Amino acid sequence: MKAFLILEDGTVFSGTSIGSKKEIISEIVFNTSMTGYLEILTDPSYAGQAVVMTYPLIGNYGICYKDMESLKTWPDGYIVRELSRIPSNFRSEDTIQNFLEKNDIPGICGIDTRALTKILREKGTMNGMITTNENYKLEEVLPKIKEYQCSGVVRRVTRTEKKVLPGSGYKVALLDLGAKENIVRSLNKRNCEVTIYPAYTKAEEILKSNPDGIMLSNGPGDPKECVEIIEEVKKLYASSVPIFAICLGHQLMALATGADTHKMKYGHRGANHPVKDLETGRVYISPQNHGYVVDVENLDETIAKQSFINVNDGTNEGLSYVGKQIFTVQFHPEACSGPQDSNLLFERFLKMMEVSK
Repeated sequence: MKAFLILEDGTVFSGTSIGSKKEIISEIVFNTSMTGYLEILTDPSYAGQAVVMTYPLIGNYGICYKDMESLKTWPDGYIVRELSRIPSNFRSEDTIQNFLEKNDIPGICGIDTRALTKILREKGTMNGMITTNENYKLEEVLPKIKEYQCSGVVRRVTRTEKKVLPGSGYKVALLDLGAKENIVRSLNKRNCEVTIYPAYTKAEEILKSNPDGIMLSNGPGDPKECVEIIEEVKKLYASSVPIFAICLGHQLMALATGADTHKMKYGHRGANHPVKDLETGRVYISPQNHGYVVDVENLDETIAKQSFINVNDGTNEGLSYVGKQIFTVQFHPEACSGPQDSNLLFERFLKMMEVSK
């Protein structure tokens, strides 16, 4: 069946329908990862977005359900050059075609994803529609596409109830803003007892449990939309509990302490982004998924200092907070999907908890 990707600038790509046949309008973003497509499809940070994979062949090692980053899928749509018809992997349990259909994700394949990515790089991230309706009228659908806004996504992805994962070590309170499972796994395998809290939990409830450390997770959307959460993060900052924040959590901590954020032209999404540790000079290859970034031009260095920068474009990738046991990073040290260069930051978090006890 034919399918069409219509961008808000009027560009139309024609290809073949994959997955669900439903019509969607979403924000179109691209990811440069060569592997990790299942982790991407189950990453809550993609809520409200449709993902373009720049690598031309997707699905060649099939689906292994143990690699899922959450219990369900989150992207609105999926856009690829070619889907592998015959996966080859001893761990494979399913094909990506079946996975997309079972999870009601519409997509399109057989289009020039390189040309599409060039448009998004040159013009910036934009909205688009995936449809199988061959009788669409451009003048009718373009206003609808332009009206779309990726909003309310943190409330959509966060859990609704507290959950405790036992451990014999430090007690960590994890604020679930759209947390990936491997953040929890990374803490659990270091013997931490992890209590996962819904995103809108009051700071008083978290602090009342006397955690050894607090973690603010990754998540989707514009950080400035999270007004209620930012107010609670201010209270967490004012406490003496060590805090480690990733991605959206990093941005919310910055906003809670007076810094600012802005939307990037096309963001960082992939498993191959170099980040430099300004203290040691070491460069890590990191997985990333974000469309917003912390402004550093007017950063108050009496509150926070840059700790990491992106080697490619110089944007902020991390902050250390002055006089506080708090550090935050924009990239993903839990390494899914991507290299494990920076997962030593979890050891740094454990050391902070040890020192503060």
